[in-house]
Amino acid sequence: MDLFANLATGFAVALTWANVAFCFLGVALGTLVGVLPGIGPVATIAMLLPITFHFEPASALIMLAGIYYGAQYGGSTTSILVNLPGEASSVVTCLDGYQMARQGRAGAALAIAALGSFFAGCVATLILATLAPPLAELAFKFGPAERFSLMVLGLIAAVTLAHGSLLKAVTMIVLGILLGMVGADPEVGRMRYTFGLPQLTDGIDFVVVAMGIFAFGEIIANLERSSGGGIREVFTSNIRGLWPTREDFRLAWKAVLRGTGIGSVLGILPGGGAMLGAFASYMIEKKVARDPSRFGKGAIEGVAGPESANNAGAQTSFIPLLTLGIPSNAVMALMVGAMIIHGIQPGPQVMQERPELFWGMIASMWVGNLLLVILNLPMIGIWVKLLSVPYRLLYPAIMVLCCIGIYSLNNSVFDVGLAVLFGLLGYIFIKLKCEPAPLILGFVLGPMLEENLRKAMTISRGDPTVFVTRPLSMSMLLIAAVLLLIVVLPTVRRTREQAFQES
Repeated sequence: MDLFANLATGFAVALTWANVAFCFLGVALGTLVGVLPGIGPVATIAMLLPITFHFEPASALIMLAGIYYGAQYGGSTTSILVNLPGEASSVVTCLDGYQMARQGRAGAALAIAALGSFFAGCVATLILATLAPPLAELAFKFGPAERFSLMVLGLIAAVTLAHGSLLKAVTMIVLGILLGMVGADPEVGRMRYTFGLPQLTDGIDFVVVAMGIFAFGEIIANLERSSGGGIREVFTSNIRGLWPTREDFRLAWKAVLRGTGIGSVLGILPGGGAMLGAFASYMIEKKVARDPSRFGKGAIEGVAGPESANNAGAQTSFIPLLTLGIPSNAVMALMVGAMIIHGIQPGPQVMQERPELFWGMIASMWVGNLLLVILNLPMIGIWVKLLSVPYRLLYPAIMVLCCIGIYSLNNSVFDVGLAVLFGLLGYIFIKLKCEPAPLILGFVLGPMLEENLRKAMTISRGDPTVFVTRPLSMSMLLIAAVLLLIVVLPTVRRTREQAFQES
């Protein structure tokens, strides 16, 4: 009964005219950035963080969350019609979705992607509402030692579940932690890594780092790609008969269920999120199919499964954030930044101290998923026309918005210059094929990691065995060690690399 009472509280917040409007704005922006390749929800949320300071906390978080899961919907449109994933999690949708479009079945592919995403989003939100209270209760039993071990586990899981070089991912995490330590030491007040610059006394602003690395870095990289890119064929003329046939539903419903389950589980894991769920779903659908040769040639299960998985993963990735205060991916790290901007300390206490915000955000996800279905199918033609806008005309507006947002934080030109430096650094990361997401996780978790380490050592009077003598702390450190061991084993590492190459 508590669940129904809590959801009633949430819907009372989410269904106010203001919050429905913010939710609509968020999912519309999310769909837009999902359709336009190369922008993505991370850069968009980073750009909008300074603006949200002027909104009510619930409205701001509802809008930012809508951008994230809305982008999963939008990414499928370009994957199916242009063979160009608007979102990383939509890469596998290209394999069969684009072939369906070439066969004149773009309408069925788009509809099954939208309906599968809607079902998965609703189920994943129900899982979030059900699991959040018991996990929050468990989190209250965590002391500084357990919180430290949990953050170590989160960082290692983010490294092991991410694709690419393990060494590069670890390096990015360490670099993020070091950047998070810039400024005055929280205990003794001594300056660290400021190079004598008084502007760095309070540390580097989260928005400056996020906007520089993601927004500016991506803009530079996209300009380089668009200058040498070819023209892709867009199958707008083949969009007819949006409602799938009975045979399509027969083939797709099991894939939707499996994708929802896979995405819901993997979304909770740090570093898992929407992308890993989509890849895993596609591989499983291919293995369980009676005729695997159909995949890559227009199999509707290859669209239904991954699209359901990526949207379920996007929703359940909020579980560690809302219950433990631990971001599971770069977008959730930005959500932590948004909460801190509004004076809200992420963690289990949010459920007790701000229940209207907590449950309002969860309820808004059902509203958002419904709005996305209503918004996406009738407006497919409009979204596709946006693909004809040259990127060179879009980037000046994006750059101006970024600079205004950064300057408005502290009225500081220094912050704008620092963001430009991080933008160049972000571009270098892209050229070196270093994922910037672990850096953001390290930047957010680094200060919390240091704070809990110091508290644990103070309480234990300098005894480091406190991390292994407390059962919960030791369990999490053991899991982290096992994860790290699995990844460094050569045979498992080869399998991991082959899986991503195959995808």
